[in-house]
Amino acid sequence: MTVKNGVKRPTVDAIRQGGFSTPWDAPMVPPFPFEMRNVEVLTVFYRTDPAMTAFLAPPPLTVAGDVVAIHIYKMNDTDWVGPYGEANVMFGANLGETQGAYSPYLFLSSDVGVAHGRETHGQPKKGGNPNIEMRGDLIVGTVERNGIDVITATMAYKQHRADPAEMRAHFDFTTNLNLKAIDHIDGRAAIRQLTSRRLTNINVHECWSGPCTVELRPNAQAPVYRLPVLEALTGFYWRADFTLVAGQIIHDYLAED
Repeated sequence: MTVKNGVKRPTVDAIRQGGFSTPWDAPMVPPFPFEMRNVEVLTVFYRTDPAMTAFLAPPPLTVAGDVVAIHIYKMNDTDWVGPYGEANVMFGANLGETQGAYSPYLFLSSDVGVAHGRETHGQPKKGGNPNIEMRGDLIVGTVERNGIDVITATMAYKQHRADPAEMRAHFDFTTNLNLKAIDHIDGRAAIRQLTSRRLTNINVHECWSGPCTVELRPNAQAPVYRLPVLEALTGFYWRADFTLVAGQIIHDYLAED
């Protein structure tokens, strides 16, 4: 095996292995597992039009309830990726015995995070600028894309200590369901799957709840407005460590054929 500047040239067998990513001498997508440490999260729950969650959920997923969660993350210390911002819009969904939350929209300020999410999990990640700020007695979370704040969420600053389990009252968002769609170079479908992954080694350092607001602004490239806010429910601000590990294929559309 050829080694130059401490980098090994891969063999054919190495290329065939899972966890391989290009460019091979400076891979972009990290292998599992990797850790997120000291993550700050603003999570807001609201009620929406159930017809729209049903419209956005790919069959054969079934929607569970009419509640949407928006998580805005300040990733302070992540293996490979470094600090970045992320936002995940999700609602409860099930496939047989698998219960979790389906994500129709995700936005990240990291190109590595976008590539990993799309290539590995099938998450519909796009570039954006999620951010969390403390403005006096208010926690403000925003998600900007194309110069438009498509999401603005606010929560009263640390009014009530909360049990992290309270955040799973509507659905278990630690199980994330996604539609993975990747084509061959000739345009034929290569992968069409529903995937599932869970966060592990979750260590919550603090968790607070309080009244919240959610505002969505239209953007054709970030159409979160399709899940309209009918009633803001509860907000949570929490800080935690967790590990991202390999997930599962729970449905293979191409295997049906």
